[in-house]
Amino acid sequence: MLTLFRRDECELCDHAERALQDAGVASFERVAIGWDGSLAERYGERLPVLVRGDSGAELDWPFDSGSLRHFLR
Repeated sequence: MLTLFRRDECELCDHAERALQDAGVASFERVAIGWDGSLAERYGERLPVLVRGDSGAELDWPFDSGSLRHFLR
């Protein structure tokens, strides 16, 4: 499973979702992060961030469909 950590009202996060769709990723979890808390501390400056559930590997923005395909191999 893939998880996309993002913020609401985030244009870069919207671009990341389009890149996922362009790469043919049909299913991923969206997790909206606020401005406080442990997730905000971990990912706040790096959003959007895509995380692989199987390995825990993280892909920070910017990414495109090509880099996504490489990340998912």
